[in-house]
Amino acid sequence: MSAPAPPAKDDHFTLIAISALVCILGDLLHEGLGHGVTAWLSGAQRITISTVALQTDIETRWISANGTLVNLLFGGIFWLLLRSPQRYRPATRYFLVLAMAGNLFAGTGYFLFSGVSNFGDWAAVIRGWQPHWAWQLGLVVLGLISYYAAMLLVAVALKPFRNPGAPGRLRSLCWTPYFTQGVLAGLGGLLNPIGFFYVLASALPSTLGANAGLLSLPSMMHRWRPSAEAPVAPVPRSTPWIATAAVASLLFIFVLGRGITL
Repeated sequence: MSAPAPPAKDDHFTLIAISALVCILGDLLHEGLGHGVTAWLSGAQRITISTVALQTDIETRWISANGTLVNLLFGGIFWLLLRSPQRYRPATRYFLVLAMAGNLFAGTGYFLFSGVSNFGDWAAVIRGWQPHWAWQLGLVVLGLISYYAAMLLVAVALKPFRNPGAPGRLRSLCWTPYFTQGVLAGLGGLLNPIGFFYVLASALPSTLGANAGLLSLPSMMHRWRPSAEAPVAPVPRSTPWIATAAVASLLFIFVLGRGITL
């Protein structure tokens, strides 16, 4: 029998950096490419994008819907990129897994959030549709089913990171991005131009709420059989990842956080 793989010792600073970059990427895709580009193509004359919301002089159902739809599209793209995962270095592979998770969780979680709260993008999409309670219930059911499916996809992608010699590794890989992204989203929303309410109603639900699946994945995967693939090597200390995340986070908080008007 071959010797077990040595315990993984992932560099926490690099994990935090990758988690921050994934958070920023998901926000840019949702607010910028999803809402912003759709508003511009729809003929908007004034567009203000911040970390928590898009403000524009026109409103359409497509503008509201496309933030989520872009997240789901890119979640699918990252899933496709992970079909041949062995070609990536551990840090890059971890980034792709987190990017897939963040986009899928944000997209599917928004259905559930809007269905339960009657607030946010998909509440705007179904506004005026009758019977309204049925549309809300449909969003809740769609959110529950699609979110669980997203958790299964992410769990499969994370499975090769499990290492019998390091039982706490999976928890670290899941919980580090959860708390990192929650803190960054909160800080990024503090300076937003439309008020602190949107930190509580948008920034935190889109991270701490949408990413709640990350907290459950380690226990969910606890009884899974080990992957046939050898455990992914530890994520090493990486100055490029850390430096890029530091610069991007400052821009996210102090530039995008204040709002950019186009």
